Amino acid sequence: MTDLSQQFDRLIAQTDLTVSELQKEQLLGYVALLHKWNKAYNLTSVRNPSEMIIKHILDSIVVSPKLSGERFIDVGTGPGLPGVPLAIMNPEKSFTLLDSLGKRIRFIKQVIHELKIHNVMAIQSRVEEFQPEEKFDAVLSRAFASMTDMVNWCHHLPKEDGVFLALKGIYSEDEANDLPEWCSVRDVVALIVPELEGERHLVTLTGKK
Repeated sequence: MTDLSQQFDRLIAQTDLTVSELQKEQLLGYVALLHKWNKAYNLTSVRNPSEMIIKHILDSIVVSPKLSGERFIDVGTGPGLPGVPLAIMNPEKSFTLLDSLGKRIRFIKQVIHELKIHNVMAIQSRVEEFQPEEKFDAVLSRAFASMTDMVNWCHHLPKEDGVFLALKGIYSEDEANDLPEWCSVRDVVALIVPELEGERHLVTLTGKK
């Protein structure tokens, strides 16, 4: 784990992020659990823990400074991305992680238990069937194929003034033009992920169906 720890420190030094020792321990603990469970559960196509730090941890936590509000839902979270790393970085905010596959939710619950993460709730449900008691400040996802699918399937989740936060690779104007009339792009921010090949963007969408 020493090599991973040094790699993590090197990558964080290339960002403006501040990570405490506890947060670093939890983030690296998450990578260790993901690597361990991946063999049996096939949770991610990324097999190498060193790659996981770049493609899963850094790629998630660079979004952290952009989060405003208290309540977030990560839809189609898979093994907990970007939800788990963001929850670790923002212990004062609450995160609901939603996925339809039981094995992924079981894994996330194990992560929450082992790493003592107190601000995550993992729920197994299809997104269109999930009816929260309280709506969210932001709906997060890096899993949806298109922003149109994301807003159509998740339109019932944000608060009146809530937003959709889509983590994308290349930002596509065509994709933005395909959005339903009630939804619009408020902001597009290019994200810098150290040592990650390819572009990353955070797209903020607003609107009420």
